[in-house]
Amino acid sequence: MPGSELYEQFMALHSRDGGLVMPNAWDGLSALLLADAGFEAIATSSVALAATLGRPDGRHQITRDDHLEHAGLLGRLTGLPVNGDFEDGYGETPDDVAATVEAAVEYGLAGIGIEDTSGNPGRPIRDFDEAVERVRSAVDAAKGRIVVTGRTDNFIQGRPDLDDTIRRLTAFAEAGADVLYAPYPPDLDALDKIITAVAPTPVNVLVSPSDKVLSVADLQKAGVKRISLGPWLYVHAMGALEEATKALVAGDLASAATGISFERVGELLARGKNQTKTKPAIDRKKEAD
Repeated sequence: MPGSELYEQFMALHSRDGGLVMPNAWDGLSALLLADAGFEAIATSSVALAATLGRPDGRHQITRDDHLEHAGLLGRLTGLPVNGDFEDGYGETPDDVAATVEAAVEYGLAGIGIEDTSGNPGRPIRDFDEAVERVRSAVDAAKGRIVVTGRTDNFIQGRPDLDDTIRRLTAFAEAGADVLYAPYPPDLDALDKIITAVAPTPVNVLVSPSDKVLSVADLQKAGVKRISLGPWLYVHAMGALEEATKALVAGDLASAATGISFERVGELLARGKNQTKTKPAIDRKKEAD
């Protein structure tokens, strides 16, 4: 599907009444489960991807190519629009961010998130002007072919400054970001202020504000246009695994040997079988050259 058509398809999910719930997969089977459940788009999770590789998130220990291959696999298996949770854009300069966006387009991604994080624990959030310039570079590279989400991580990096968060998100919107995202605003009132300040640009929420978990209907009523799960489905699955290992340590084989059937796994994998035969767009482009 040409990039511009994919862009329009993905953006349409954000602009309709109720928007969309966009769960995050971490491997082929989880992506196929989400597709089979009827979700219309899925996303990667940088936290979950890093964890599957035994690495910490947000410290530049996952490469751009690692994430591109991962996201491309999820898209090929499911045939769904995939939004890439691409941290700070995998590069020190705005030009590096642009190159990441271009590569994401070539891999067939429908969306890409660019954070204002730095990967530096001593200065986790980039300065305002630098953050805005990086989002602007992503938008310029996207050229209406991939949905760009401008994200500030103030709240999850120990900077509970709502005014600065709104300032950043507003600037990202003015730079051309299609969707805006600030994980874990403190409460529904803060979320409402964000949504009002950046309207009509769609806002993504990670599960809920930090004070309590709301329902999908509550978030939709508040004006949220996209709900993502980040690493939460992954850690939910890991929680089930931990409980199974506790049972196993206690000698309880029956409790440990539960889960979906092998027949169900085979059925899901068979549904994605033909999709895996399609090469990433970047490979097809190289062959054409």
